[in-house]
Amino acid sequence: MRFSKLSDKTLLNSFQEASELHLSPDFIKLLEKEITERGLNKPNILKKQFKKIN
Repeated sequence: MRFSKLSDKTLLNSFQEASELHLSPDFIKLLEKEITERGLNKPNILKKQFKKIN
């Protein structure tokens, strides 16, 4: 699945929201793959989640 119709900003926002809402890990992995393929940096959302846990 490609997310080529999404702007970079929308893709990154979608990744952040999906992570915060704990959506399907498979969906998040698809977003991560697209972010990587575009050469974008993922938001620091994962670091924030780990801080909340600890």
